[in-house]
Amino acid sequence: MVEPIKMTTRQEREGILHEAGFNPFLIKAEDVIIDLLTDSGTGAMSASQWGGLMEGDESYAGSKSFFHFKETVQDLTGFKHIIPTHQGRAAERILFGVVGKAGKFIPNNAHFDTTRANIEHVGAVAQDLPIPIAKEPSALDPFKGNIDTKRLRAFIKDKGPENIPLVMITVTNNTGGGQPVSLANIRETSEICKENRIPFFIDACRFAENSYFIKMREKGQGDRSVKEIAQEMFRLADGATMSGKKDGHVNMGGFLALNNDLWSEQARNLLILTEGFPTYGGLSGRDLEAYAIGLKEVLDEEYLKYRIRSVQYTGEKLTAAGIPLVLPTGGHAIYIDALNFFPQIPREQFPGQVLCCELYLAGGIRGVEIGTVMFGKSKPAVEYQGLELVRLALPRRVYTQSHMDYVCEVLIEVFKNRKTLKGLKMVYEAPTLRHFTAQFIQT
Repeated sequence: MVEPIKMTTRQEREGILHEAGFNPFLIKAEDVIIDLLTDSGTGAMSASQWGGLMEGDESYAGSKSFFHFKETVQDLTGFKHIIPTHQGRAAERILFGVVGKAGKFIPNNAHFDTTRANIEHVGAVAQDLPIPIAKEPSALDPFKGNIDTKRLRAFIKDKGPENIPLVMITVTNNTGGGQPVSLANIRETSEICKENRIPFFIDACRFAENSYFIKMREKGQGDRSVKEIAQEMFRLADGATMSGKKDGHVNMGGFLALNNDLWSEQARNLLILTEGFPTYGGLSGRDLEAYAIGLKEVLDEEYLKYRIRSVQYTGEKLTAAGIPLVLPTGGHAIYIDALNFFPQIPREQFPGQVLCCELYLAGGIRGVEIGTVMFGKSKPAVEYQGLELVRLALPRRVYTQSHMDYVCEVLIEVFKNRKTLKGLKMVYEAPTLRHFTAQFIQT
């Protein structure tokens, strides 16, 4: 499908941004020229997937499309129980509704926004354990997404295995700049969990991109197929959550997969209450059909080569212009180091949000802040110590090189004028996931 791009002037965009409270989430999509807010559900489906929509079985229970989906996921992951959900955060809500409560701790390489919110919603603690180099945006390391296994062992010993219902690894590490996790790190984490009798889960929304990085960067993996690497990765775990809106190549869909019979029964009970019957889980039959096809297509190594090279190409142009990025570039997005981009703007004035706003004003480009706005809290006051990033996420199979050249040109122009820009003040925030609806004024 080809969609028209509505061109706007800077003066028009100034009015639009002011009306949106300086929050790009609240801008109408039709007023955006290049939309890099997220790669979640924004990709283009293939001809095969559109054909699959026509063959979707809409039976309420036990449709053919569900069994096609189930067989595809089981072939990939090896997990016993496959529970479809309408998207990844629904799988997280159900999983942590079953295993989480006050006094429990969930360690991860780095939780992303909805994962953390669903853990905290049930009273548990979401603990990030990234490796030290992950906090250095410009440092080069092939697997900056790894969990710090030394810290994980110490964390388990300190909190007690009985208080840790599961350990999770997010692949790729979205919070930390879209950085991949090595197969060796996944193996070691799996062994640590087995030693302590703690279930090990994977947040698998970008599993194919992570597997491709393993093939390209990890010693001894180059001759294996991406599917073989993905299958081993899943089989080292006891379960997984997935948002199919990323590497599932669909606009809506997700799943919870696990081997634990009791957890599965409890999860299905919650699913029926809030999502739908266990064989459709909030999805139509046609969505399940397209999802199954997308999970196969995403393992095409020519597609992955082009996908990841597109991100690298954009990163190379920006790095050559002196723009500070998280390096090496990840699989799905460019991450700009906002603290170094705007050294004159302190954290409490949201430099990442300033950059998002200026990108929209200068060129109609929409990105997202991943920093104090997304993860900080003012009630109770919590000082955010993570990276201050702006993510420009590339939708799958949508934009061409010329679109990304335009993005680079706009960003380079903003960089030239960066010293003239000032911070923002937050004047409204929701109690959870505040970045979606927060409102700002200029300082």
